[in-house]
Amino acid sequence: MTYWLILAYNTSVKADLVKHIKVEDEAGNLVEIKIWQLQAPSPDKPHGYKYSMAYIVNGMRVIGYDNSEGKGDHRHYGENETAYVFRSIDKLLDDFDNDIERFKRGDKL
Repeated sequence: MTYWLILAYNTSVKADLVKHIKVEDEAGNLVEIKIWQLQAPSPDKPHGYKYSMAYIVNGMRVIGYDNSEGKGDHRHYGENETAYVFRSIDKLLDDFDNDIERFKRGDKL
């Protein structure tokens, strides 16, 4: 899969967008990754990152990782939502990519 990388920095907000990737895969499905670095860790984001990642197939999110306000780190797979243990940004990206590949193969998670 080929990714486009967009980097942006804004010091006037509480979080800086450090990674934004938006690409269509070989099947025409959308992959979007947004990662912000917080100016300071928070109770629900002790690692200091806010993120939103989605794999969209036929206009529907089939895989998602995020840590929306008050919910902590979690993963969406279809209609299911489960807690996610954040270890690092690299591990997060690997886990997301691996879930996409499993979905493409038809594997259950």
